[in-house]
Amino acid sequence: MPFALPRALGFARPGEAPSATATTPTAHIGLGLAAVGRPGYINLHRDRDLPGDRSVEALRERTHELLDAAYAQGVRYFDAARSYGRSEEFLAEWLTAHPEVRDVVIGSKWGYTYTADWSVEAEAHEVKDHSLATFERQRAETDALLGERLDLYQIHSVTADSPALTDKDLHARLAALAAEGVGVGLSTSGPAQADAIRAALAVTVDGEPLFRTVQATYNALETSAGAALAEAHGAGLTVIVKEAMANGRLAGTEAPAVVQEIAAEAGLGSDAIALAVVLHQPWAGVVLSGAATVDQLAGNLHAAVVDLDEERRARLDALVEEPGAYWRHRAGLPWS
Repeated sequence: MPFALPRALGFARPGEAPSATATTPTAHIGLGLAAVGRPGYINLHRDRDLPGDRSVEALRERTHELLDAAYAQGVRYFDAARSYGRSEEFLAEWLTAHPEVRDVVIGSKWGYTYTADWSVEAEAHEVKDHSLATFERQRAETDALLGERLDLYQIHSVTADSPALTDKDLHARLAALAAEGVGVGLSTSGPAQADAIRAALAVTVDGEPLFRTVQATYNALETSAGAALAEAHGAGLTVIVKEAMANGRLAGTEAPAVVQEIAAEAGLGSDAIALAVVLHQPWAGVVLSGAATVDQLAGNLHAAVVDLDEERRARLDALVEEPGAYWRHRAGLPWS
């Protein structure tokens, strides 16, 4: 069963507690492909991060460079989605070119359809639909690209009012997928992430919990899901954290002064400090880097050795924003 592979990364079989160990210091850091699988995204400073030519070939090459560098430095979880442009395609090509790579965990997500047609100026970049029909269509699309290499399939961006939390027919189909050996999970978004996580924990099929993972936004500015993520971890789910750098707000010169000060004290970049904040949470199984360059990835991976003592954590705690304000700011970030 593919999903049984990565227990050393924090993933667990049903009935097991997530592991707190990793095969390498960087194994708890995953690589997300949202920023390089399509030409437009909401991260800051993409004009500096991506080549002037954002053609399919250029981003394919960039994605493969990142995957090469990540794997060489111990990263073992790779995260894609149907709505991340050609991320699944680029990842599948890389896996095919490296048949010797069998110790990685491959995750993807369904529930958003990419609609930008490789344009940064598109009116709508993705459309959300958590229906059973969308699952069946996108599952077939993912299977055509990743096939038996897919370890984890998550519902993309679930909120507390999502029909995916109450659709029994969908639950039955997801349970059948899990029985085939593919882990089933969900990602969450919005100021009420905690409500969605707790609702997901209550979803069962034939008396057994359906979801094995939860992927949520958590960072030094947005910590509101923390208690619910701890509950999910305690219930045996693997917690994957996305947007640890708040779409670039916690990286480089964009980072708040206290993050830059601690980074200078540690002799590292602000990005490493931002990621370390999440890695220090006892419930965090895998924390995603959304690097768009090999240099960014190298800086991110330094997070694995950052020492955040009590005094530094207290200084960083002062950065927390009210969840509604954080998500309103995020919603206003331009696609670029």
